Amino acid sequence: MTEISPPDSSPTGSSMLNTDFVPLGERALQRILDHVVAVGDEAETTYLEVKSELVMSAKATVAKIAKFLLGTANRRPREASQHFQGYAVLVIGAEKNSALGVPRGTEAHELEDRLTPYLGPQFPAFEFGRIAVSSEREVLFVIGQPPQEGQTIFPCHKDYQGDNRRDSLYDGAIYVRGTSNTRTARSGEVLALVERAREEGTLPIELMVQLVGQVHRVIGVQDVIERVRAYREEQFAKVATPNDKSGIVSTPFPLHTGIFGIEKPLSTEGRKRALTAWQGRKDEHLAEGREHLLGVGLSGAGIRVVSRDRFVAKPHLTITLHDCELIEHLDLDEADLDKVVEPVLKKQPPYWSGMSPSPVSFTSRGYPVDWSNRDKDAEIVLTPDSFRPNAPWTSEQDDYVIVMRDSEADSVEVSWVLTEEGNNTVTTGQFQLLNNHCIDSLEMFKSIFTVGVQH
Repeated sequence: MTEISPPDSSPTGSSMLNTDFVPLGERALQRILDHVVAVGDEAETTYLEVKSELVMSAKATVAKIAKFLLGTANRRPREASQHFQGYAVLVIGAEKNSALGVPRGTEAHELEDRLTPYLGPQFPAFEFGRIAVSSEREVLFVIGQPPQEGQTIFPCHKDYQGDNRRDSLYDGAIYVRGTSNTRTARSGEVLALVERAREEGTLPIELMVQLVGQVHRVIGVQDVIERVRAYREEQFAKVATPNDKSGIVSTPFPLHTGIFGIEKPLSTEGRKRALTAWQGRKDEHLAEGREHLLGVGLSGAGIRVVSRDRFVAKPHLTITLHDCELIEHLDLDEADLDKVVEPVLKKQPPYWSGMSPSPVSFTSRGYPVDWSNRDKDAEIVLTPDSFRPNAPWTSEQDDYVIVMRDSEADSVEVSWVLTEEGNNTVTTGQFQLLNNHCIDSLEMFKSIFTVGVQH
């Protein structure tokens, strides 16, 4: 069971919940759950509803959630803003003195798909939270967005006939939140919603977009790879016959013992053909080697976004770093000299090996970060479920590294474009990143692939 805090005897304790906070995040939801467990159904208001237990797969449950969301969406903004900064919360799986929860496994996207026929395609996105109360059960929270001036009226889009008439829904009906329940709107409430729609629209979107990490200036990458190529070719040429087993040779910089491996013996003619083929793939090798060296040698970067005082539903944010390149970020333990400069003769995997030793990466379904290189610019696209008011949203820093194409430049221009689902307004912005630090590729190479010289 989840740990329930004891009732607070202060005026803002169990009987009078202080609602001057945004009901998002585990700590905020725990405060609400503690309040519900302390007072039970008495917690229900225009902005908070409680269901002790629902079968989440049942049509009746979907209808009850839809009715709650319709009612909270049809509130007047000034009144709604007095509690939870305009949000409204449905708690499922709790009652007075108990938080038994419901069986775990409800997915937000599946619930949203089942709600859409009732809510309609233009309905604002909702938030979904959960608090585990055991290994098999959890309390669920469905969180409606703050209503906004200029929003249309949200009618029900589908009928549902429940066993209890109070649970039924009617196509075209307008539902509003009463003191502790959701009901059909009265004429005065409909007129108030008409006035809401006539008011000036929602707050404009104001974003703060920042880079987390570094944009790198790197010099000498091709020179380092060329030197290693020259060493590869030199050592290959020294092997005059298949029986030549000499192994101690000098290098341009000290390297880990054995990192070049052992080439498969070939005839003189075969060795010439192998060398010619290897030399012919030079441009390909340089490009692949550069990506691998920079991928393991440089730190990754991410994006942090803050929406000022406004909820942004299903955003699509495109960030362009001009005259930059994105390269896949790799962990240091993935460093492989053979991927920086391919040997003249590749090492052959054991005959029983049916898989490549190369690491395979997977992107999870719904991952909200995509990136690519377009012409000479780097493009990052973010598509999270939402940007919450004044709550930083930050992407991971292990997706890519950012490299300036001009190593002599000391700054990068960044521009961004944001669109929001259901909103025709396009929001744009730009900023500049300064970088006075230049990375020497040779030193980076040594730090990854070399060890101290022993005399």
